[in-house]
Amino acid sequence: MAHHDLLVVGGGTGNNVAAAGADAGLDTALIEPGPLGGTCLNRGCNPSKMLIQAATAANHVREADRFNVDATLEGVDFAAVVDDMDETLSGLAEGMADDYRERENLTLYGEYVEFVDERTVDVDGERVSADKVVVAAGSRPLVPPIDGLDEVDPLTSDDALYLRDQPDSLVILGGGYIAVELGYFFESMGTDVTIVEMLDSLVPREDPDVAETFTDIAHDRHDVYTGYRVTAVESDGDGVVAHAEAEDGDEIRVSGDELLAAFGRRPNTDTLSVEAAGIETDDDGFVVTNDRLETSAENVWAQGDIADNAMFKHSGDYETETVVENAVHDGDATADFTAMPHAIFTEPQMAGVGETEADLADTDREYVVGRQSLPDTPMGRAKKLDAGFVKVLAAPDGEILGCHALGYEATTMIHEVVVAMRAGSGHVHDIRDTIHAHPTLNKAVEYAFEDVPV
Repeated sequence: MAHHDLLVVGGGTGNNVAAAGADAGLDTALIEPGPLGGTCLNRGCNPSKMLIQAATAANHVREADRFNVDATLEGVDFAAVVDDMDETLSGLAEGMADDYRERENLTLYGEYVEFVDERTVDVDGERVSADKVVVAAGSRPLVPPIDGLDEVDPLTSDDALYLRDQPDSLVILGGGYIAVELGYFFESMGTDVTIVEMLDSLVPREDPDVAETFTDIAHDRHDVYTGYRVTAVESDGDGVVAHAEAEDGDEIRVSGDELLAAFGRRPNTDTLSVEAAGIETDDDGFVVTNDRLETSAENVWAQGDIADNAMFKHSGDYETETVVENAVHDGDATADFTAMPHAIFTEPQMAGVGETEADLADTDREYVVGRQSLPDTPMGRAKKLDAGFVKVLAAPDGEILGCHALGYEATTMIHEVVVAMRAGSGHVHDIRDTIHAHPTLNKAVEYAFEDVPV
């Protein structure tokens, strides 16, 4: 049996823990059956954003006449867009693997793994153990038990990002961030998109104003059915048919060449037999951690999508700092997830931090609202924006409770609010008293905070 000082299961954000361990002189093992870089580099953030940039470029050409520019979109080489993304990112993953194979104090295992005992795993028939273990094995697309879904071999986000043959029509089941980002990409490339979501709006976890506004925008682009639960899926010979039903009994039947199951993601704990190591999970399968990111098992930490914190790459990167300090350097660092931002890269973009108005209504907390329309700002007029806003939620004493934005570059604009909430006093005046360069889009953030009645 091979024994190491440190064993890291998962090569997404976990690869940075393994590198830190090796650099610190620990005999380190890193287990990753797929390409290094995890979901973000290979099946999530990076590939999706590269594809979305191509979609936005095509739309800029289509909309050039708004600026009195005569431009014509002659076509899109769909396969070339995907090939360019794949070649760029696969090279990064391969280079990372080559570097790790040559790194001193580091052993790279490329097989699937299961826990068989406390801090001991089975790697393709070989037992591997360590004094310390970090579980960072990520997540995978969730495919729920809908009648007929398995039989039609649906696409997941893993498949859709690398699809070379562009479908003429696509049915997307689910209305969260994965669904709307991929819906935006395929529609912009020329595919007819239909989205079916069981709740009353798309992106239902966003602030209600953001969700409702984006749902209206999506209705102009796609066939959108909200409030419909998918009951069955079948093949009709030429493509796929989905049946869905509303609470009032109304039924719909939607069809397309391909079907994308975009119901979110699930942690990979069920593939690891974590119970054999005494690692506690919650009802949804996420590894339970404390603020030091320790699990219920001694000398075992967890981070990233598999842990019971935020399922964002930036959260995983932040958690890495805590795990490295504690698992590698025997420190006592704690993680603070206050003001964790998130972003959705459709066009318009969506971004938020802190509480939503629905959250505050549920807790009966008193709050006030500030708001600014993006089209009614100097840069909004220059860009001829026709939608978008910044919305601020604050306590009556001026404490920033949340901020939510929909619009051009919303994912960038949100960060000054994150800084105010994490590094500043967390008060409305942190933004009001900041000098904003004119006429940047971030003036909309300033105006929204000036609109807060405190």
